[in-house]
Amino acid sequence: MKIVLLDTLTFGDTSLEAFDTLGDVTSYLITSEDETIERVKGAEVIVTNKVVINDATMEASPHLKLICVAATGMNNIDHEAAQRRGIAVKNVAGYSTDAVVQHTFSMLFYLMGHSRYYDEYVKSGAWQKEAVFTHIGPSFSELRGKTWGIIGLGEIGRSVATVARAFGANVVYYSTSGKNENSDFEKTTLSRLIEKSDIISIHAPLNKSTENLISHSELLQMKDGAVLLNLGRGGIVDEDALSVIIDVKPIFVGLDVLVKEPMKSPHPLLAVKHPERLYITPHIAWTSVEARERLIAATVENIRLNIDNVRH
Repeated sequence: MKIVLLDTLTFGDTSLEAFDTLGDVTSYLITSEDETIERVKGAEVIVTNKVVINDATMEASPHLKLICVAATGMNNIDHEAAQRRGIAVKNVAGYSTDAVVQHTFSMLFYLMGHSRYYDEYVKSGAWQKEAVFTHIGPSFSELRGKTWGIIGLGEIGRSVATVARAFGANVVYYSTSGKNENSDFEKTTLSRLIEKSDIISIHAPLNKSTENLISHSELLQMKDGAVLLNLGRGGIVDEDALSVIIDVKPIFVGLDVLVKEPMKSPHPLLAVKHPERLYITPHIAWTSVEARERLIAATVENIRLNIDNVRH
């Protein structure tokens, strides 16, 4: 069985040896759009994270029987073309929940506790000159008693809600599809959630109903001092609007996802006058060692479970 891995750089240092037990494996660190068709010719199985597999790619791969997406989102696959050609498409769900929940709180506490300021204060030598043992700089609050609004109460959103409640926060949520019902937490409108929340975290997919969901009016509607965290998808928060509002309103924002990744320069968010209010990480919430290992193991298992279909 011929297996082609198209973008293994996205897996970091995670071992890929398990794929070798399944067949003849060819791996590429990255694959550009122009290289895809040539590289998958003759493949029976394609493993991709973000490389687009369209109808033209499938047409050029007459032996292709299975596309494994080493991720949860599958918007890089032409599903209609795959179905028409009898090609199975399998993804991996739930592998990164714990990692994303952990990173959500990591971002929150970095911003909420003004960690950047205090770390730089000590390392600058300023603490050594204090007259007393402590330094009271920017004030920070406790999470207990605060209102945490969650946009998108799927598996990750529910897990964040559970941990937030353990810290003593009051959790409310907004369903971006309008279909999500969860009696454990209070459901509310987007406007009400934004108005009342001290912390807002986004754990929703990007689609027509969520694109630029948080723009000028929503950012201005937030409480002064509130924290906004986007761990869903870039494009849910309007980056142009944010680059303006964050300098005129004292809000704190953590982003793990952007519209274009990697980030391109010049970028409006790199020119804000209050960078201490903004914390950006390079789409790493899902990348814990354990999550990547689960992802590879589940992708290998998807191939194992479909071996009979591939061979016939």
